Amino acid sequence: MTIIKPAVLLCAALLLAGCAGFSQDGGFDPVQQSAERQLDKQLLWARDEAGRGQIEARVAELLAEPLSLDAAVQLALLNNRGLQASFDELGIGEAERVQAGRLPNPGFSYGRLEKGSEVEYERGLHLNLARLIALPLTSRLEGRRFEQLQRQTSLAVFDLASETRKAWYQAVAAEESLVYARQVLDAAEAGADLARRMAAVGNFSKLQQAEQQNFYAEAGIGLLQAEQARVRSREQLTRLLGLWGEQLDYRLPERLPALPKNADELPDVERLAMNQRQDIQAVRLDAERLAQNLGLTRTTRFINVLELGVVNNRSNEEPTQRGYEISVELPLFDWSGAKVARAEAQYRQALNRAAETAVNARSQVREAYHAYRNAFELAQHYRTEVLPLRQRIAEENLLRYNGMFISTFDLLADARRQVQAVDGYLQAQRAFWLARADLDMALLGAPNPSLGAAPAAAAEPAAAGH
Repeated sequence: MTIIKPAVLLCAALLLAGCAGFSQDGGFDPVQQSAERQLDKQLLWARDEAGRGQIEARVAELLAEPLSLDAAVQLALLNNRGLQASFDELGIGEAERVQAGRLPNPGFSYGRLEKGSEVEYERGLHLNLARLIALPLTSRLEGRRFEQLQRQTSLAVFDLASETRKAWYQAVAAEESLVYARQVLDAAEAGADLARRMAAVGNFSKLQQAEQQNFYAEAGIGLLQAEQARVRSREQLTRLLGLWGEQLDYRLPERLPALPKNADELPDVERLAMNQRQDIQAVRLDAERLAQNLGLTRTTRFINVLELGVVNNRSNEEPTQRGYEISVELPLFDWSGAKVARAEAQYRQALNRAAETAVNARSQVREAYHAYRNAFELAQHYRTEVLPLRQRIAEENLLRYNGMFISTFDLLADARRQVQAVDGYLQAQRAFWLARADLDMALLGAPNPSLGAAPAAAAEPAAAGH
């Protein structure tokens, strides 16, 4: 065993202590840069009142105009308190990373012994050498863990952006559907009123009048359902935006974005997902971190306790005694085989989880791309086939009505069917944009709850081995 002089030990301690410090951004910059690169959106972390004030000013600016899709996503990324809590998790993670790089505190002991007229004073300074030796490895482990936390936070950002897009599509489509439901009700009400008057003068049978009344009643039910769908979708969007109080009066556009002329062609959609999905990169980091943890556990399996102490004994009758002492735990009963086995099992578990994540990611992106293409074909069919046919039928029925070949009720019924066809196209259009949002999220990677539980469990063997 090499004898370490106190001065040398102190210099090494100061050098290592200087390597462990807090960053100015708290680990937020990589998350912010990822959002700017992938979403073209700004992120702000409200760590003080000034930051919160900056967010509130930006929120007020966004709410001053009808809330477009881009504005809604930007508003959610700034104002959602759950996302701010995820940013605070970065602060917790960085504190743990810095703590892992800090030197263990030395211990000091003092004793006073009397033997007759002799008085002996004993002073000792002790340092845990096992933790000091393992310090570089534990620092790297926590660094990997913090990188994984940053990727998980980026995933939370992408997930919130995706959910906000979908909620915005739902809310705008619900507003538009409500307009069509009112049009159907107006047409049904006109038909029911006309049927009542014609039946009163004997020009309409009771069956025909009951049919028109039934159309009117069903249209009323449709309007109530449309109103509830509007409230539900708007409240979902409101929660994601983090709005309350006077902010609830925000405005939305009257219509969904127009359907594109062509759907995107993504022949290499799987390869694209493998290159940029954050969950794939997170499980890779987890496997690398657990591999390092396994190496640390094997290295320290026999050195759970190793302490170096400097001793100074002074007596009023004898010369001062100076020296050092080393304390080592003897592995007589616990050879740390269980710790090594646990670390090996956790490493194998991480590899299997990484493989599962990759297989699931390929499947998810294939499914999302197929749903996107299918939704586009359906909406395109409505736009190019169904709506032009309904328009032609409406024009022909108007000509026949003017020529007194069909009744007013036939014309009203055709108007209802035309509005329903337009609403069907609206629902297909909404389904397309929702599928587009799902595809975008599948390319970036959906958050996996199991990822958050792995680091805490995996860190235990390293901590127990020091």
